[in-house]
Amino acid sequence: MRHISCLFFLAATACPPLLEADPLPDRAQRIVEYRIDVRLDAGSKQLIGREHIVWKNPSTDAVNDLWFHLYLNAFKNTRTTFVRESGGQLRGDRMTRDSWGWIDITSMRVANGADLLHGATFEHPDDDNAGDQTVMRVPLPSAVPPGGSVAVDVEFRAQLPEVFARTGYKRNFYMVGQWFPKLGVYEPAGMRGRATGGWNCHQFHANSEFYADFGTYRVAITVPNGFVVGATGARVSTTENKDGTVTFVHAQDDVHDFAWTADPEYVELRRTFSAARDVTPKEYQDAARLLGRSLDEVRLSDVETILLVHRPRLVQAERHFKAAMDAIKYFGLWYGRYPYKTLTVVDPAFGAAGAGGMEYPTLITAGTSALLNRGPLNGVNAVEEVTVHEFGHQFWYGLVASNEFEESWLDEGFNSYSTGKIGEKVHGRDASVANIAGLLRIGGLEMARAQNSPNRKSDPILTPSWKFESGGAYSFSSYAKTELVLRTLEGHLGEETMARVMRTYHERWRFKHPSSDDFFRVANEVSGRDLGWFFDQTVKGTGVLDYAVAAVRSRTATVPAGVIDGPKGRTTTKAAEARDRERNDSNLPWESEVLVQRKGDIVFPVQIALHYAGGRIDRRTWDGRDRWLKIRTTTREKLEWADVDPDRKVPLDVDYLNNARRVDSDSRVSTRWSTRVMFWVQNVLATVMGF
Repeated sequence: MRHISCLFFLAATACPPLLEADPLPDRAQRIVEYRIDVRLDAGSKQLIGREHIVWKNPSTDAVNDLWFHLYLNAFKNTRTTFVRESGGQLRGDRMTRDSWGWIDITSMRVANGADLLHGATFEHPDDDNAGDQTVMRVPLPSAVPPGGSVAVDVEFRAQLPEVFARTGYKRNFYMVGQWFPKLGVYEPAGMRGRATGGWNCHQFHANSEFYADFGTYRVAITVPNGFVVGATGARVSTTENKDGTVTFVHAQDDVHDFAWTADPEYVELRRTFSAARDVTPKEYQDAARLLGRSLDEVRLSDVETILLVHRPRLVQAERHFKAAMDAIKYFGLWYGRYPYKTLTVVDPAFGAAGAGGMEYPTLITAGTSALLNRGPLNGVNAVEEVTVHEFGHQFWYGLVASNEFEESWLDEGFNSYSTGKIGEKVHGRDASVANIAGLLRIGGLEMARAQNSPNRKSDPILTPSWKFESGGAYSFSSYAKTELVLRTLEGHLGEETMARVMRTYHERWRFKHPSSDDFFRVANEVSGRDLGWFFDQTVKGTGVLDYAVAAVRSRTATVPAGVIDGPKGRTTTKAAEARDRERNDSNLPWESEVLVQRKGDIVFPVQIALHYAGGRIDRRTWDGRDRWLKIRTTTREKLEWADVDPDRKVPLDVDYLNNARRVDSDSRVSTRWSTRVMFWVQNVLATVMGF
């Protein structure tokens, strides 16, 4: 009651001016309903399942077919698009030789009606690879009218691979993701810029993730007795069966996927995030003021947090819980409350690294290493970084359900930006990634910047995931570069305006499927500016941003020699006399010249700071359009150094070390050493953050 009283007092005395906010929806437009019964055969590592699907036609079209994702077929053989593109390797993990995964649909019928399999075909909309079976088209005996629905009964059998690319088994550990026949998204005309309605159902690619419609799930999972199970949603019931198995039923509305995990070695721990206890009145007030929202609009809900961890890593349970609580709090305060009752955090088994670091509705896989509790490596925030990042996908992918196949920056990049902000809030700007014994402090923004360079210009950020030049190009553009773009936009607009852009975008597109253009429109609207010039260069273009101070000179003013006509008539000054006065007259002003260059392709307005002896700073703004700018000044003080972007508000700049220069100095040596140090740091962190 004390918290509530404080909130009402603060609301009455210190409310910010309110913006007209989009209402925060509590539920989605439910397009599809899944009722699934699945049994795990632990001996064969197979799933035997039945599903009842009801699909509602959201368009004004008569739809005469259904398109399904069969993701597990990506691991069926060496002919699949996924294996061809990945070479059997992904995210540092490698497929186990001859451990294939597949899914067979053994029966598909219109509910109580006609068989559908006889007309089914495998489709290859992205690459014409006839060997790929990850997309199936099923003609219907009669079209589904606008606003109508169709019910389909499916029976299937699936083989899990040994853990690779997010799913599979390792000994008795199972991570079961993208495991059932799942409908694509029928996009009506106008949705995400479509000219005509149609199915959006891409093949499973090495670099692509997922896209599906919101709906309701009720899933019965039967496993051998003794297994601990975690799954999307809340547990509805548990039934012990006579055959030595147990059936767990989970249900969740307003999500677009369902995943589960099982392992007899799990230790299950629970803790509740309390919106009253874990968020202070001041934190609510600060969020309301920053966003221009009422206190009611930023208030959060309680969440039951479930941690499934293996006994050797119980020592890190507190780190998982703390990170999850921080994520629930800050994502909720900044973007909108987490609307579900549960969150399950999974720490995969040793040797199952391929299952870690992944997001599903209300369930995330984190991951850790025993090294992280030893000596100075305890200061590496890998547990926290992964947990916060994967929870963040509940917002950027889960609630704001962009198309990960086609516009990966809208989930991975937005989430990297948000995760970085939370890391700085919790650990400090310069130590959000690591603080090793107080001797080495590493910030996430610096790690992102270390990946940027003048030659990283192969693909625009806005590129379909499977069309990037390489996995590295996909990763850089979708994660680090997008984070740098959004941080640079924040520096340009200001923290408050950027916070309101992100909040409005989430509110408006919560439980919907936005496109990049939808975000651009929100950014323009909330900022009150046309930002097309910015997005055209940074998201749609391939240029780099690099402003540099190329030269700084400062010397005492030149005394003119020769015949000089002045107000008192004509005088003659000899050259020797002029030089002598230049050496000895302390009252002569200083003449300075600064050369600033635009070395990259991207044009961006920047500040330039001129630092004079005695501490005076002269700040100027340059629109950055020309290739160079010369600044000449005559002052009483000597110019000591010049700095472009002195507040470092433009992190997309590929080289901060050429931003500042002293009189007659050369910064190239420090640039070489800085690059080597960050390369070393990245490799060390990549090692310790593995399993």
